[in-house]
Amino acid sequence: MNLRENLPKYLVLGFFVVGGSLWLWKSISPKDASSTVTVAVTVPQLTEKALMGKQSFDAVCAACHGENASGTDIGPPLVHDIYNPGHHSDEAFLMAAKFGVRPHHWPYGKMPAQPQVTENEVTNIVRYVRELQEANGIFSRPHNM
Repeated sequence: MNLRENLPKYLVLGFFVVGGSLWLWKSISPKDASSTVTVAVTVPQLTEKALMGKQSFDAVCAACHGENASGTDIGPPLVHDIYNPGHHSDEAFLMAAKFGVRPHHWPYGKMPAQPQVTENEVTNIVRYVRELQEANGIFSRPHNM
């Protein structure tokens, strides 16, 4: 057998071996602090509804999503363009609290459902998050995939 004749086969095989190895390494390697995203948050003068939302957020959400929704090493920041109303509607927040969320934007893992939070409390939490977002330049824009 001539190496020159089989070179394309070896290159293709090598490509798949290297690609498969990289995929396997990425999928089993532990997530580290370098994958954590936190943001600086400017807190505006909040409306009464948002202040009520802040109280609920601080009691239920801040442990994972951080003070003023700035993110932690176990939960993403909600003051982030990914959560702009054109990509994640207010209804998406309600559904997340009710049913939990599988990981799809961040390396944190599944968010569990929060059945102890009422729909009214979630509505106020969303108002709080939206006011924080607006104060930090995050507005609704169309979601394009």
